Amino acid sequence: MSSETKSNRFFSIDFLRGLVMIIMALDHTRVFFHADAFLFNPTDIAHSNPLIFLTRWITHFCAPVFIFLAGTSIFFMNGRKSTKEVSLFILKRGLWLMLLELTFFGFGWFFNPNFSLQFLQAIWVIGVSMVIMSAVIFLP
Repeated sequence: MSSETKSNRFFSIDFLRGLVMIIMALDHTRVFFHADAFLFNPTDIAHSNPLIFLTRWITHFCAPVFIFLAGTSIFFMNGRKSTKEVSLFILKRGLWLMLLELTFFGFGWFFNPNFSLQFLQAIWVIGVSMVIMSAVIFLP
């Protein structure tokens, strides 16, 4: 016997989010395993080949798609919960993302336990955007 449970999730949003994660994994794999990854810009056609160019080019859509999907999810969440609940949820999630960027991801990129060098990258920007959205959501 199988029991069906009603889910409030949208398959299309989850599918697109999963597809973007696969594309990002492809890009990060290219960075770590391509021998010349730091010698030239992969989007420089004069030094790159079509496969390396395309794997880097397609990843330029990842962060904007994630931001778009986050906004879409906030819209749908705001229909099910109060604005205050949604605001608190995205505030906490944004702060967690910012903390993770400064600690876990910072260490993962540089393997430097004293964190003397920090790059505030895409995860940081997504976190800051969520913190800002937690206040903007109250505007009419």
